[in-house]
Amino acid sequence: MKSNLTPSIPKNATVSSTKFGMFGGVFTPCTLTILGVIMFLRFGQVVGQSGILNAILIVLAAKTITTLTTLSLSAIATNTRVKGGGAYYLISRSLGVEFGGAIGVLFFLAQAISVALYIIGFTEAFAETFPSLATHFVAIASLVNLLTFVCVYIGAGWTIRVQYLILAILAMALASFYAGAIADFNPDYFAANLSSHFVDGENSFTMFALFFPAVTGIMAGANMSGDLANPSKSIPKGTLLAIAVTAIIYLSQAFLLGCARPSEELIRNNMVIRDIAVWPIAITAGVFAATLSSALGSMMGAPRILQAFARDEIFKSIRFFGTGSGLTNEPRRATVLTFAIAQVCIVLGDLNAIAPIITMFFMITYGLLNLATFYEAVTKNPSYRPTFRYSHWITSLLGTVGCLGVMFLINWVWATVSIGFIALLHWYIRTREIESRWGDLQSGVVFERARKALLRLEEQSYHSKNWRPVIMALSGTGWTRPHIPIYGHWLTSGQGILTLAQVVSGDIEDHAERRERYEKTLRNFIAKEELQAFPVVTCNEFLSDGIEALIQCHGIGGLRPNSVLMGWPRDDSRADAFGANIRLIARMNRSVLAMRFLAHRQEDAEADDANDLDAHWEIPPGTIDVWWRGMENGALMLLLAHLLHQNQGWRDNAIRLIRVVENEEAQQEVLKHLLELRTASRISVVPKVIVSQQTASEIIRETSAKAAIVLLGFQTPEEGEELELYQRMEQLAGDLPRVLFVDSAGGMALES
Repeated sequence: MKSNLTPSIPKNATVSSTKFGMFGGVFTPCTLTILGVIMFLRFGQVVGQSGILNAILIVLAAKTITTLTTLSLSAIATNTRVKGGGAYYLISRSLGVEFGGAIGVLFFLAQAISVALYIIGFTEAFAETFPSLATHFVAIASLVNLLTFVCVYIGAGWTIRVQYLILAILAMALASFYAGAIADFNPDYFAANLSSHFVDGENSFTMFALFFPAVTGIMAGANMSGDLANPSKSIPKGTLLAIAVTAIIYLSQAFLLGCARPSEELIRNNMVIRDIAVWPIAITAGVFAATLSSALGSMMGAPRILQAFARDEIFKSIRFFGTGSGLTNEPRRATVLTFAIAQVCIVLGDLNAIAPIITMFFMITYGLLNLATFYEAVTKNPSYRPTFRYSHWITSLLGTVGCLGVMFLINWVWATVSIGFIALLHWYIRTREIESRWGDLQSGVVFERARKALLRLEEQSYHSKNWRPVIMALSGTGWTRPHIPIYGHWLTSGQGILTLAQVVSGDIEDHAERRERYEKTLRNFIAKEELQAFPVVTCNEFLSDGIEALIQCHGIGGLRPNSVLMGWPRDDSRADAFGANIRLIARMNRSVLAMRFLAHRQEDAEADDANDLDAHWEIPPGTIDVWWRGMENGALMLLLAHLLHQNQGWRDNAIRLIRVVENEEAQQEVLKHLLELRTASRISVVPKVIVSQQTASEIIRETSAKAAIVLLGFQTPEEGEELELYQRMEQLAGDLPRVLFVDSAGGMALES
C-alpha cells in the first residue's frame, strides 16, 4: 500500500524573531567544526611527511572539493525555501524521497555518533593534560556529553553564545601559535622541509586521507537552516567565508610549521603546535575548545535532521521525534535520542573501527548534494532558478566525482560498504512505495531523457526490423473486458507500449466533465493489475468518431499506436458497426487485432469479470497456433505469437506454424518453406503441414481444438460486406475458445 508524504507543519509552530544571522548561525559553527583536532594534533605530521609544497597542494585539493560542494549547496539553498533539516531537506527535495530518506538516516547517525567521537577526542586530550584523571575516562566523557546535551537542550541561542566563547579561545590559541612560529622561523628548516620525508607505507594519498576529515564541516551551518533568519543568503555567504578563512589558516600553518621545526619533530610529536606556541596553555585550551565546539555543532545538527526527517513521515514509527518545543520549535525529543546514541558509543569506548564509515557518510552526503545540483542544472528544469550565480553543472559534476574519489582514496573498503548501505536503504524505501508531494527532480530527469529519446527516434528513419508493438487497446473501463488489457499487456510487456483506451459515446456535455473520473477508473485498474500501460479516455457522440480521434491524436512521434486491439462482436447484429470501425482503422494504416473469446459472450460476463480478475491471468494449456496463408498477415501473426511466448508464463506453450495443402505432392515443398521461414525469422516454431480435402473451418477446429490461443488472418471488408466477413470468420473459428483475428497494416519484417 502506498502512503503519501506531505511536509507537515506542527500545529503549535510560531514564527519566532529569535533567528540567527550569517555570522552566528553559519560562519561560527562551520569554522569551529573545520578547525578541529586534526589541526592541533595531526597537521604537523602531514606537513612533516609531505613537505611544505605537497602539504599546500593537499590543503588546496581538499578545499577545492569542499568549495565545489558549497557552490552546489548555495545553488540549491537559493533555489528553494530552506526549512529545517539542512542537507537532508535539500537532498530530499531534489533527488526524491528514496535518496532523501537514505540520507536522513545516514546523516543523522553520522552526526549523532560524531558527538561521541569529538567528546572522546576531548577526553583523551584532557587525560594527557591531567594524567592522574586518566582512569576516569568514561566518567569524564559522560560528564562532558551531559554538559553538551544540556547546552543544546536549553536551546540553540544558548549554544550559539557558548560557541562565541569557544571561537574566542580558538583565536587566542592560533595567535599564540603564529607568534611562536614567527619567532622560531628558520630558513634551514624551510629549505629542508620543501620536499617530502615519507615514512614507510606513507605517501601523498595517505596524508591527504589523514587531513581531509579536517575540512568536512561545511554542513554545520546548513544543519541550522530552520533556525536562520534568511537561510538562502546566510548559508552561501557564511559557508564560503568559513572555507576561505580556514583555508588561509591551514595554508599559513603549513608554511610556518615547515619553517619552525625539522621534519623529524613534526612527524614524531603530535603536540608540536603546543611546543611552538608562545603560550602552550592556549593550545591546550584550543584543543579542548575545538573538540567541544565540534561536539556542540553535531549535537545541534543531528536533532534538527531527525526532526525534519520525522515530520516527512517516511518512517511513521519515528513521528514522535518530529515535535518541536517552545516558540523556537526546539527539537528536544530528537536531542534526547542524540544524547543517548552518543552515550552508548562513549560507553563502548573505542570508536576507531567505525570512524572511517562516519567519514564516508559525510562524503556520500556531499556527493549526493553535488549530484542533485548537477541534475537540476543539466535537465534544464524550469523551476531551477537559483539566485546564487556561481554554480554550474560542470562544477557540480566535478564535486560529485571528487567526493567519490576521496571516499575510495581514504578507504576503498568502507567506501564500498557505505555505498552498498545507502543503496540498500534506497531500495527498501522504494519497495515501500512511499510517494512525496513536495516535488523532486526525478520526474524532470525522466522527462529530459524521454524528450531526447523521442527527438532521436524522430530523427532516425523508421525501419521495418525495428518495429515494436505500440498497441491501443479499446478496453472499456478495464473491468468490463479484462481479457483485452491483459492480453495487450502480454503482447507488449518489455517489448512495446500499451495504451488502454475508452471511448465514451453519447451526449458530450453529459460525459465531458466526467472524463477525468473515467480515466481515474482506468488508472486504478492498471495499478491494481500491475499493468505496464497508459490510460486515455475520449468523449464523442459516436464510437467511430472517438476511435478516429484517438488514432489520429494519441501518441507522439514514433510512439503513435501502430495496432488497435479490440473485441470481436458477440453476434451478427453488431457486425455492421464493427466492420465500419475496423475499416476506419485500416484506412488510417493501423493493424487490427480482434479478440474472440467465447467465455466473454455470456450476458452476465461483465459481472463475473469484475469479481474474478485472477482467472483471466491464468495461462491456458496448449499450443499457440498460427495459421499461415502468406506474409500479408502471417508476418504480424507470427511476431505476435513470438511476443506472447516471450512472457514467462507462456514459455511452455509451443508455437505451431500451420498450413493446409490439398495434395501430398505439395507437402514437402511447403514444409521446406516453413522451415526456411523459421530460420529466417529466428523464431522457435513447430512447422506443421496438413494434407486434407476438408473445409478450412473443419480443419482449423479439429487441429486447434486443444490450442491455448489461435491466430487467424482476415481482410478488412469493403462497405456492405461486413456481415459476410463476420459470418465467415465465425465459421472458421467455430467453438474454439480463444481466437485472435489479425489484419496487418504492415511495417514489420521477420528477416533482418
